[in-house]
Amino acid sequence: MTQFTDITPQQAWQMLREDNAMLVDIRDQRRFLYSHPQGAFHLTERTYADFQQQTDYARPIIVSCYHGVSSRNVAAFLAQQGYDKVYSVIGGFAGWTRAELPIETAY
Repeated sequence: MTQFTDITPQQAWQMLREDNAMLVDIRDQRRFLYSHPQGAFHLTERTYADFQQQTDYARPIIVSCYHGVSSRNVAAFLAQQGYDKVYSVIGGFAGWTRAELPIETAY
């Protein structure tokens, strides 16, 4: 797959539970630390090497950002890097919270 697929937050949650998908959140550190989708990996330029080491290229990767725009660019990049199944969450974290899906928060 050289492309990525847009999916709803509900589809992302289902893939996390059923397909051993990995969710990465690309928002800034302050917002990620405050709250993020349950089980999300904070993907940044600094954490990319760790991500590569612990992520199989065949594992589904789901990318989330603030509103579903920036995640499309990162999803396209990951697909170009050889990850087979890459997805972008429509609506990003805002869509995730509107769908009332599980989050982790510092408070």
